[in-house]
Amino acid sequence: MIRTALFIFSCFAVLTVPLHTQAQLNQAPPEDLQGVGIEEHLGDTIPLNAIFATSSGDSVTLGDLFEEGKPVILNPLYYDCPMLCGLVIDGVLDVANELAWAPGTDYIIISFSIDPSEDYTLAREYKSRYISKLNKPNAEEGWYFLTGKKSEIKKVIDAVGFQVNEIQGTGEFAHSAAIIMLSPEGLITRYLYGIQYDEFDTRSALFESADGKIGNTLTKVLMYCFQYDPNSNSYVPVAMNIMKLGGLATLIILGIFLGILWRRERGKKITSKIDFQ
Repeated sequence: MIRTALFIFSCFAVLTVPLHTQAQLNQAPPEDLQGVGIEEHLGDTIPLNAIFATSSGDSVTLGDLFEEGKPVILNPLYYDCPMLCGLVIDGVLDVANELAWAPGTDYIIISFSIDPSEDYTLAREYKSRYISKLNKPNAEEGWYFLTGKKSEIKKVIDAVGFQVNEIQGTGEFAHSAAIIMLSPEGLITRYLYGIQYDEFDTRSALFESADGKIGNTLTKVLMYCFQYDPNSNSYVPVAMNIMKLGGLATLIILGIFLGILWRRERGKKITSKIDFQ
């Protein structure tokens, strides 16, 4: 019965949206799933002093893993999750392979267990499995797999509003499907929901989290034309900005055209003067 409820919730979590939207649903979730969801804490800072163990067994604070100018994808999960966590981390892997940017070079991924009974040996196993599938140079230096004590885990999930329920007697946790974007200073900037992450939305969220400090000029121009729409949980075109860029492009083209005409007319006048002389 419990596993059936978890399966139903996993399907529901694929389409999960922020908590205020979920509250509009008429049907109450099963008891094990009550209080489970995401409460967005945009603009808050995560506890960078929270202590975790790396996949090598070393003790680090979250702040130790952050690097100047590099945004962070925070991926709450637990490694022995029977279904949902595997789908979420597979989604992270897929979009990381699609992105032109590389973890470790341009951004950081932090996957951390919400289950305090899991240790670094399990994290090491998962890191080995996923890094081997990530076709990016230096990926091992940019994707961390962590485990920690209950008190440290609670600090982080409370800070990001990742609400979970431990299902008594099963060793399993009910939770939603989402990843959280952080700035290089640990500021919560965006939530992406579901088990698959659109490459453009992820790239846009990383760019936004880095405050425009990653990507080339084309990326910066492109992002000027898009903004995040919380209703669709994706980035959508901004008509006014597109019109502004279109107007600017028109002025530049018109200026070039008039400059060419002026040069030609000036050249004709000079030629006429020479012929007259």
